[in-house]
Amino acid sequence: MAKDYKKKEVKQNASKGSKLIAGEVVPAVVEDIIGRTGSRGEITQVKCLVQEGKDKGRSMRRNVKGPVRTGDILMLRETEIEARRIKSNVTKGSYT
Repeated sequence: MAKDYKKKEVKQNASKGSKLIAGEVVPAVVEDIIGRTGSRGEITQVKCLVQEGKDKGRSMRRNVKGPVRTGDILMLRETEIEARRIKSNVTKGSYT
């Protein structure tokens, strides 16, 4: 009993990254830097204000990798999911 296997059609002209960005991209302005997170502190948690789209005017927390300052514009792929709040109150190496 031999089964007929259909070949999957794969688009060769599209790159891997272009499929991910194909959806709606929404700009958001960084209002405030909340703190650093990640195992080595490489992620910055910021509060940003969504400028366009269905969530226009919504203020939300997001995690950003790389350099970021207040007033920068982030291009968000989605606005439904918000980052978890940083729980630790560690300031300058001492627990309070």
